[in-house]
Amino acid sequence: MSKENYCDHPYGCSVEATLAVIGGRWKPVIIFNLLQNDIMRFGELNKAIKGVTQRMLTNQLRELEKDKVVHRKVYAEVPPRVEYSLTEYGRTLKPIMLAMRDWGAEHMNVACEGV
Repeated sequence: MSKENYCDHPYGCSVEATLAVIGGRWKPVIIFNLLQNDIMRFGELNKAIKGVTQRMLTNQLRELEKDKVVHRKVYAEVPPRVEYSLTEYGRTLKPIMLAMRDWGAEHMNVACEGV
């Protein structure tokens, strides 16, 4: 019996499954920032990620939350405060993010700080 019989999935391969969760321009950057800072508010993420619009950041955070990578905590106060952090599941992406950082640093021929 092949592996396909064990699980119904829309992906052609495991790389597609990975990219479905962390693919795109902003998701890896969001994840990397949350790895470095543990908890960040929306405004902090927005300032840290150069070039992202508020709308795009909101959409990407919602998708990461839907995929159980990011946790969103809302505080019932005025003005409203929302904090984002990685879930335990999201933290399993750390080796991938570090490999991307290292590869990118070598590609750019610059030294990067560790997480």
